[in-house]
Amino acid sequence: MVVLCLNMVSTPYDVIGRINKDVDDSSQKILNFFVQMLKIRAVNPRGGGGGEHERADFIQEFMKNQGFQVKRVDVNDDENGGVTRSNLSASIEGVDSSRTLWLISHMDTVPEGSLDLWDSDPFEPQVRDGRIIARGSEDNGQSLVASLFALRELTLFDVRLPFNVGVWFVADEEAGSKYGIKHLLAHNYFGKNDIVVVPDSGSPDGKDIEIAEKSLLWLKITTTGKQVHASLPRKGINSTRIGMRYALEIDEFLHKKYDAADPLFNEPLSTFEPTKKETNVANVNTIPGLDVQYFDCRVLPRYSLDDVIENVKSTAEVYKKKYNCNISVGIEQRDDAGPATSEDSEVAKLLAKAIETMSNKRPRYVGIGGQTVGNLFRKAGIPTAVWSTIDEVAHEPNEYCKISNLLNDTKVFAALPLMAMSGTP
Repeated sequence: MVVLCLNMVSTPYDVIGRINKDVDDSSQKILNFFVQMLKIRAVNPRGGGGGEHERADFIQEFMKNQGFQVKRVDVNDDENGGVTRSNLSASIEGVDSSRTLWLISHMDTVPEGSLDLWDSDPFEPQVRDGRIIARGSEDNGQSLVASLFALRELTLFDVRLPFNVGVWFVADEEAGSKYGIKHLLAHNYFGKNDIVVVPDSGSPDGKDIEIAEKSLLWLKITTTGKQVHASLPRKGINSTRIGMRYALEIDEFLHKKYDAADPLFNEPLSTFEPTKKETNVANVNTIPGLDVQYFDCRVLPRYSLDDVIENVKSTAEVYKKKYNCNISVGIEQRDDAGPATSEDSEVAKLLAKAIETMSNKRPRYVGIGGQTVGNLFRKAGIPTAVWSTIDEVAHEPNEYCKISNLLNDTKVFAALPLMAMSGTP
């Protein structure tokens, strides 16, 4: 932990101006670090990659060279060949050392997808037209680098912060956070009085502060019939036809039953989307005996996921009797929504004040259908705000980060603790 100078020789006004200038002056250094980091593959093992540990090595070495005492929490991923999953942290001590403002971003990325859709190698970053193009540049590299250099900025000026300020760069966000935030929360790395900002969602204009998330439910629907030659359908039970009818019925039913709208959310309705469908038979002239498809459900917090699941399963029982088949409903992933963070909470107010002060924009509070690790903190009783300035191109081919967004977000993150000091605009 870095301890700042005890004698405050600068006002928050002075520090804000100096931060702005120094971030601009350091832009090439920030960009160089970012490009080198993005060259290191950190694809989540569940996406076929080797995880974050090599990228963590690179970041850790840089942080040590900047004078930070780095805490590293490595977790063995026994589900993926025992690969090491890494989490890194560093912090600055403030006046009240019993609580910390944490900026939390993740090191892992999704796979690159089809290379034919990329204009360049996803792990050979391209810098052009004011953008950095690479896998993981927006999700979540931009915010990781902005958080790191914001923390560095706060060590450069003679100002005592009101509380500790720290960063966590975590593992496994792209596949459920078992080896990242869930592990850290279970082992008490955070306090109930801490303040948490998760820069892993946002908007192009930088105004959206996310304070609520929907519940997430991924359903796996398996329909088992009887496979036969396509010319003899009466001998078989066509699992694909039954599965499609079943999917359409629950699709319509769920949308009708859970039809409330909440204007806080950028998608105000609950959503129930049939998505992935597994391959059944390889040839055209065979009636499939097995059909597997998936639903992605994003449900407003007012509704119970238990109720949704029960509705889906009860409809499956009707179909099993009607078509003499078997339909099983599996839960691939479930994350119930935690309580929304109040607009009057300390973290929401500090973040709004920092955004308005540094970018002259009046922020708005929103809810989202996607999920971030912010939801895990809310369920743990720690109010959390989610914010960054992004074009929302995560997971896309030719994913990019705007350099201007990277630098401006760095300034906002550095200003955050200063907003809690008296006399700050």
